[in-house]
Parts: sequence; structure tokens; C-alpha cells
Amino acid sequence: MNAKEVYKVWARPSIWSGWVRPVPFIDIDKDYKPDAILDFTIPEIYYVDSYQQNEAIFIDIDGPSSIKEGIALAQKGYRPIPIFNGTNPLPQSDTNVDNRLLMPYLIYGAEKLKSIAISEDASPVFLLDSNRLNRYRTNRSLFDASWDIYPQDIPSCKFLQSHQISKIIIRGTKVSKDLEKVLYPYQQKGMKIFFTNGFEKPVPIQLKKPRKEEL
Repeated sequence: MNAKEVYKVWARPSIWSGWVRPVPFIDIDKDYKPDAILDFTIPEIYYVDSYQQNEAIFIDIDGPSSIKEGIALAQKGYRPIPIFNGTNPLPQSDTNVDNRLLMPYLIYGAEKLKSIAISEDASPVFLLDSNRLNRYRTNRSLFDASWDIYPQDIPSCKFLQSHQISKIIIRGTKVSKDLEKVLYPYQQKGMKIFFTNGFEKPVPIQLKKPRKEEL
């Protein structure tokens, strides 16, 4: 499949498809050979027993694993929505976040999704890459491909609630600062927030109010 075809599979008509970010699909047609050994094994999901219409899930782990968990949840009836928004590094340049590694997994995921029937109004699973926040000082020149999630990157709380979403599950190793900042207003508007590390069942949490300098 070419870039446009892969994108169209991930953005198949649904109430959530408008939030699929086109950025990671742009360079799919280019010849990219990753250095890493690729593992396309679809994981078992332990934190969700069955599909629930009233919940949205944010998977905030490394990008390839996020995509694979998204496919696993699609098999349970959820709609995976990749919201990766980082640019690829320039050729021959070093980078703090190699977003190109997402491309083979997006292609593989599209192939899997083509054979999975998902309802147009299925609850969403938003796919994030926790590596987006890899920022550090170095003596050598690096292409900064890090990125943050912003309110405009996801549906509003009102939109979620209008589609019977009353619960958000964050799946990660921790709640990232940028995601906490975005979701705190949702909590204030009555959205229930849960957290899971992927092995244990989701537990309710209270997000902290962002400091003024973070607003």
C-alpha cells in the first residue's frame, strides 16, 4: 500500500476519523529501512475485558507498541485513532525522536485493520508515542522531532460526552505532563479519568491542576 492508501484505512469513515493525523503517513512512500528489528506481535490486552461504549482510551507508550495495542483493542471492537504529530528528521541527520519507526507499524496495522469490522460509532482508542517528550541537552547537533499533545489534537469533552463517553482510560507507565494538562479540564467537566499500566485493571485518578506557567 502507498501512503494515501494506508492513511485511508486508518481514517475510515467514523465520528473520530477527523482526528487521525496525516503527518506520520507523509513519508511512507519513501525508501526507509529501520535499523531496529521489527516485532509485529499483537499483544494480549489485560486491562480491558470487553468492549465498552462509554469509554475512550489513550495509549501513551512507545509508538510501535501503541500501534500494536491499538490493533489488539480494534479486535475487541474499539476504533484506533493515531494522533502522532511529530515530523521526520532530515536525511542523514541525528534526532532525539525517530518518528520514522512508526511507518512500518502503520503499514502493518493498516493491513490488519482491513480485515477487522469496526462500527462507525465505536469508542475511540487514541494512539500516542511516549517518546515524543524525549528532550535533552547534548553537545552534538540534533534534529528536534519532539512534540506535545494540545487540546485541538483530540475531541472536546463536550463532543465525547455527546457520544456517550463518560470515562477516559490512560494506559501508560505514567501520566505525561502534556496529556495531564489537556485532560484536566475534562475532569473538571465531569469526565471520569482512570489509569492503567497495562497489566492491572484501570483505577480512578485525580489529575493535578496545571501550574500557571504551564497554562
